[in-house]
Amino acid sequence: MIDDPRLSKIERALSAVPPAEPASLAGRAQAAVALLLRPRDDLEVLLIRRADREGDPWSGHIALPGGRRSPVDPDLAATAFRETEEETGISIPRTGRLLGRLGMLATPQRLPAVDISPFVAGVPANTSPVLDPAEVVDAEWIPLPALRSIEAASEHRVERMGTSLTFPSIVHGSYVIWGLTHRILMDFLAVLDRAGF
Repeated sequence: MIDDPRLSKIERALSAVPPAEPASLAGRAQAAVALLLRPRDDLEVLLIRRADREGDPWSGHIALPGGRRSPVDPDLAATAFRETEEETGISIPRTGRLLGRLGMLATPQRLPAVDISPFVAGVPANTSPVLDPAEVVDAEWIPLPALRSIEAASEHRVERMGTSLTFPSIVHGSYVIWGLTHRILMDFLAVLDRAGF
């Protein structure tokens, strides 16, 4: 049982996010990620560095644990739970507590067509990941104040087919957080701001 008033406050704030699971448009896959919160002096969020894999557009990226929905998953929360346990060894149903969900995000046109549903969960303060090296090469718990720090705000430049694209990012040590993970974290921090957290 995780008993931390900060997690309860976040759960209340997330209850305002519509709970309905979106129906993907034809030709779009469904995926889910888990934003795991560990209550220490500061709340900490788990981020992973994906393994380098040929043909994977998210190869080597900093991300939240998660992946595509499998036919065996009864819903997208189950997808987030299954993928998180496969990648990090952390079982949300066994040791954690689902706090709520954020709004769905769709990948941009230049990426495979996937609708992503982020779920927020609390885990005990002593939780440590056990990584599957085939999928994840590193993981780090990052304090929420570090994500909000003005000094951490940056831009990430990506060169693709002779074009240079710039994306907002957060830098924490060797982790450069950008793209969909950055968007999810910004959505989450906006929920916290509205709740006065």
